[in-house]
Amino acid sequence: MHKDLNIFGIRHLSPGGSFHLRAYLEQIKPDCILIEGPSDATDLLLQLGNNDVKPPVALLAYTNALPIETVLYPFASYSPEYEALSWGLKKGCTIRFIDLPTDILLKLKQRDNQTDPEIKSEFHRFQNKIYDNVAGLYGEDNYESYWERNFEHNLSLHSYNQGISLEATEIRQLVIDKEALALPYDHAYNEVREAHMRREIKKAISEGFSPEKIVVIVGAYHVEGIQTDRTTMSDETLKMIPRAESNMTLMPYSYHRLSSRTGYGAGNKAPYYFELMWQQLLGQNLGDLSAIYLSSIANNLRTQGHNASSATVIEAIRLANALTAMRGGEYPVLQDLHDAAITCFGAGELAIVADALNRVDIGTAIGSLPEGISQTPVQEDVARELKRLKLIDYKSAIAQELTLDLRENIKVKSTEAAFIDLTRSTFLHRLSALKIGFAKQLHVNQETASWAEKWVLQWTPEVEIEIVEANLKGETLEIAVAYQLKEELQNGDSLAVATAVIAKSCLCGLTDIFSNALAVLQHKLVETVSFSDITEASRQLSFILQYDSLRNFNLEPLFPLLQQLFLRAALLLVENSACDDKAATAIINGITQMETVAREHYELVNTEIWHNEIKVLAQRDDLNAKLSGIAFSILLEHNFVNEDECAREVSRRLSPGIPADIGAGWFEGLAGRNRYALLSRIGLWRELDNYVQMLDKDEFMRALVFLRRAFGDFESNQKNSVAELLGDLWGTGAESTAEFLSKELNEEETTKLDELNDFDFDF
Repeated sequence: MHKDLNIFGIRHLSPGGSFHLRAYLEQIKPDCILIEGPSDATDLLLQLGNNDVKPPVALLAYTNALPIETVLYPFASYSPEYEALSWGLKKGCTIRFIDLPTDILLKLKQRDNQTDPEIKSEFHRFQNKIYDNVAGLYGEDNYESYWERNFEHNLSLHSYNQGISLEATEIRQLVIDKEALALPYDHAYNEVREAHMRREIKKAISEGFSPEKIVVIVGAYHVEGIQTDRTTMSDETLKMIPRAESNMTLMPYSYHRLSSRTGYGAGNKAPYYFELMWQQLLGQNLGDLSAIYLSSIANNLRTQGHNASSATVIEAIRLANALTAMRGGEYPVLQDLHDAAITCFGAGELAIVADALNRVDIGTAIGSLPEGISQTPVQEDVARELKRLKLIDYKSAIAQELTLDLRENIKVKSTEAAFIDLTRSTFLHRLSALKIGFAKQLHVNQETASWAEKWVLQWTPEVEIEIVEANLKGETLEIAVAYQLKEELQNGDSLAVATAVIAKSCLCGLTDIFSNALAVLQHKLVETVSFSDITEASRQLSFILQYDSLRNFNLEPLFPLLQQLFLRAALLLVENSACDDKAATAIINGITQMETVAREHYELVNTEIWHNEIKVLAQRDDLNAKLSGIAFSILLEHNFVNEDECAREVSRRLSPGIPADIGAGWFEGLAGRNRYALLSRIGLWRELDNYVQMLDKDEFMRALVFLRRAFGDFESNQKNSVAELLGDLWGTGAESTAEFLSKELNEEETTKLDELNDFDFDF
């Protein structure tokens, strides 16, 4: 490469690198600036220079087919690449990216995913060991502290350039030696990238830019690869490299995702801390960084209710300066500041200051892009909706609650304002249907407020990526949701899927999908013989019908469908109740759901047939005893049996001829529902008492296991009521019996109770 070419090595997201790069550019005054980055993204690079762009932001490239593969290039205000762009635009320079195009990078990434993970992991461990060894040679605990003390705090441009070039050259040789042995593919990847960058540099020179007026900005690792006299990539070679169909877009990013603790692998651990450093570097006040940082920690601690006085801040600053002096540094590094904060604010306890450290290290900043900056159609559609629905303030990295009232607001003039919360709900449900994580719905008791919804809204870079991915399903949010639900309907093979799509299409205001899902559900209903599946479908349709006309959505087609589901579930109840206790759990849940539907839509569904089937289940002796007990409890709830009938049924179910586990299992089912109704029936408890007294020792132990489980979920006051009832039956007095039975067990009684766990049921 030409000897007069100006090459500047950087570390991504380095405020010190940006500081020296600015001085370097002022010194060289280039006409052309070439930056490591995808060469096909130069137009987007220039858009980043828009005055209304607020970092952090990122360039995202993604494949056009599922599963989506992405490459991401984030920029903070202190990124050297962003500083070069800002400086170059002000000076009227030609600015370009010179790395491989994104379609090639994505294809190479797809291939890289096929590399043995263990080989990649072993190589990364080797790389980390190199950096750890470098830090150790300089007496530092970690590489980040070494880097900050020797480079971020180095205010000499000449010393900075010499140091970073020497270190990069030495580390590069160690890594290349390892790559050549263990990861030839990874080594070839860097060779290809550097050959392409040399090609772009040569192209700029051929266009008439003088080498001494060109500044090339690359990661320090690649400086030697750019300076080499190796050949550049030819047109023929470039055409031969495989590519993936892809697109690019710009997106807001956040410090949370920029942090290597939580997201971006090539990020730094403390994005906001380094922004504070950048501000101090610009103001030539790097020595003030410690005071600013530790004062911010103190402020965060005070907001959390901790004591953090100004005097303590001063002591922490002194300690940080002392710690850095011990290592020969001029300014404290982040680790020194952490140690000082833990010692002075936390009295040596990290837990006290951990949250404050994270907040000041990482920060909550999230970038923004002005309208018209490169975005996909769905991104633009979402942006318009956020503005129209007055949700822009919720586009924040801080989670915020939003409560919606879906009813018409009659106090406003326009129709749009009257139904803004309803429209917001539809918008948020559409995002949820596409699995875009901006909004998470919280549970609200719909029985008392079907018009109310509560959401938690939080904007993250993942949300931007998910919106970009949704663009593959349609050019607007509505079309993308319709495509998503259509796919779910086509790929689903159960009643539950079809019902879920019906619910989503209603909440998302999609009539066509709603109609298609109804037809599929009716078809699936004919094939389904599972009581549990049908009751779950009934529950979901019942929930939707609670909205009535609230959502301005025609729900009448659901009426006959709910009737069919309810009737079919009722007729399948007895057949499905011939099961073991494990399978009975799902049946119990289904029975509860059917009772809820019957209560909420008694005018619509055939409750008479349902209760007739409940009676059959309650009377049958050849079905699951627990389910029969639950069925009988429902008869009690609806007053379908009187006191004498209740006593006779209990006597029949708990007779000496009935196996103890079956009898006690039946009582467990009976006790599983309306306990207050049970407590009011003295005859029931008299029969239970007689039954227990007639059991021999083995039968008693067997029954006790089930009865213990039956009473296990009773509340304390309910258990006291049972004890009082038994006291009256035994003649021992209600209060004294309740007091005796509520005493803690002694050691012998506890041991006997524990023996129940090992009781042999002869199964």
